Amino acid sequence: MKNSTSTAIIGTLAGTLTGALIGVLFAPDKGTKTRKKIKTKALDTKEDLMQKANSVSDEIALKFNSQRAQFESNLDTMVSDMNTKADDVIKSLEKKLANLRKENEIINAN
Repeated sequence: MKNSTSTAIIGTLAGTLTGALIGVLFAPDKGTKTRKKIKTKALDTKEDLMQKANSVSDEIALKFNSQRAQFESNLDTMVSDMNTKADDVIKSLEKKLANLRKENEIINAN
């Protein structure tokens, strides 16, 4: 996602700047007006790029937080499952120990 987004932003920026420069340079205005237009277009493009970068940053943060929440949920489920299985193993071992004690009592009684 990062590469395609970066490529799209760079492509948009390059296209906007190229179009603005070509349009301004071929316009029949004085040099001062042309430089002012170039400066204005550059500032507008900068603002547009900053907005897009902020939007992408927000989107990435949102996806990261969503993935982190999903991971934490999965981890909690896994830990809970492991606790349940550990309890089952402990109960099984306790039953076997109780049976062994009974067998030992029987053997010692004889």
